[in-house]
Amino acid sequence: MTHLEHRTEPLLRRLVGAILREQRERQGRTLRDVAEDARVSVAYLSEVERGRKEASSEVLAAVCRALGLRLVDLVGTAHAQLALAEGRVVVDLTAPAARELTSASARHELATVTTLTGRAASAVPTGLLLAA
Repeated sequence: MTHLEHRTEPLLRRLVGAILREQRERQGRTLRDVAEDARVSVAYLSEVERGRKEASSEVLAAVCRALGLRLVDLVGTAHAQLALAEGRVVVDLTAPAARELTSASARHELATVTTLTGRAASAVPTGLLLAA
């Protein structure tokens, strides 16, 4: 028996809904405000955020636009949270290099390696994420 046989993966709709809700709340916006911007009903957006409805890619794109997110940010955050649940390290290859780690003569960008814990796991990443 492998370790995967014992793991119960979270439902993607619940994970995505929680990410959308957290982003909306972080912005201090209401369900009504985001639903209007996304052109979906308040009731439907509420169901999506609670993980009760499986939103289409069109609805997810509209809600992401209403929240000022790219779809890749939503998927990247979901990926990071799934990796965290497995104790993996997430690498953001597009993160800016730390200035104190780069010399003026060397213009190499450094990848940022982050082990996500607690609230940090819910932050919306802005770059490519790889689980190691």
